[in-house]
Amino acid sequence: MTMPCGDGLDSESAVETELASLRNRVKELEAENSKLLSQVSSCQCQQMEVKHDVPVLDSGNLVRRSRRGRKRADKSIPIHLISKRYVALKIMYFGKRFYGFSAEAQMEPSIESEIFKALERTRLLVGDKKDSNYSRCGRTDRGVSSTGQVIALFLRSRLKTPSGDSEAHIDGKINGRPEYDYVRVLNRALPDDIRVLGWSPVPLDFHARFSCSAREYKYFFWRQNLNLSAMDIAGKKFIGEHDFRNFCKMDVANVHCYTRRVTFFEVYPCQNSHEGDQLCTFTMRGSAFLWHQIRAMVAVLFMIGQGVESVDVIDTLLDTKKTPKKPQYLLASEIPLVLRTCEFENVNFICSSGALESLRSHFKRESLTYQLESVIFQEALRNCLPIGNDQISCNSEEKKKKAAIHVPLLSRPTEPSYEERSAKLKPRQQETCPV
Repeated sequence: MTMPCGDGLDSESAVETELASLRNRVKELEAENSKLLSQVSSCQCQQMEVKHDVPVLDSGNLVRRSRRGRKRADKSIPIHLISKRYVALKIMYFGKRFYGFSAEAQMEPSIESEIFKALERTRLLVGDKKDSNYSRCGRTDRGVSSTGQVIALFLRSRLKTPSGDSEAHIDGKINGRPEYDYVRVLNRALPDDIRVLGWSPVPLDFHARFSCSAREYKYFFWRQNLNLSAMDIAGKKFIGEHDFRNFCKMDVANVHCYTRRVTFFEVYPCQNSHEGDQLCTFTMRGSAFLWHQIRAMVAVLFMIGQGVESVDVIDTLLDTKKTPKKPQYLLASEIPLVLRTCEFENVNFICSSGALESLRSHFKRESLTYQLESVIFQEALRNCLPIGNDQISCNSEEKKKKAAIHVPLLSRPTEPSYEERSAKLKPRQQETCPV
């Protein structure tokens, strides 16, 4: 066994001394780091803007990021430290392929579910839907479209003022910096038949449904042989405050008052025409509408326009004492119905010039696509087999028989009245109530 030389002992001692010094320094740094972390976590005003500023809205890169990576990044920042503001979004959608706007019916796809998928994908949604104070203006049915639906919710923001400050939510500028371009970012994540048209900061007491002062609907149709003058006279009878229980689908479990106010009605031809047939539209505006109210009103107006019902039938159906039960009749198709706009006081929607240009290009492209699809059906119509003279005469006779079958509305079987429906509902509610 050989003994180490003196130089070896000195070098070992020096290494041990250096290691001890490094250990002490590490402990000092850990203590300092712990102190800094506690200060950051206790400071509510620090919004950690840099942490979430760039990756949140870089939509080109964001779409390509893995979902696992996004979830990990979100979990690293406490929700209460993420800047957010209360925002109203103006939304357009073509409703043909959707099972209505609301996702609550659990029928997919719905417009609402697609919107929240885009909000989560772009990381604009802070927390989940329940945390967002979400509200919607209208709950359109399956197949119905909109060019002015409005929703409200909290979205991630560059705002540094605490979220409880209502002034910060109304002010459009944020320390001289532009807010996130919500329109551009969301539209890059939404399907082609849904688009955000604009956004607006709103106060914390804003509610998309209850803050709405008026809703305007349009219903498009081909004129054919309809009497527009008679329909316009009949439609004007809807203006004012009336009980519309004979012009809706009653929901006695949730709705107990069927009085609504219609403030405007008009029927007029549009600029579009096809093979001599003029496209026309009904325009109706009111504070609120009942379930299927517009489609029921249009169905009766079509009967008047065809000459099979009198203009006075509107007065009779609006008189619920004289007509307490709704006659059975089919609703007008849902496809031509459009929620055109929802009106609010002191809400001005914003859209950047770049996002607006993208919107216009998108709508032009989609319009041309649908026109091409229309041309295909027109070509198919021209290629149909010719009909012989004997078939023409048979078909005309069948049409005459069908036209003569119309049963007047007031002579038809009726649906149960509101009182009858309520009486049936009460025993069911008593059975379901816990003892």
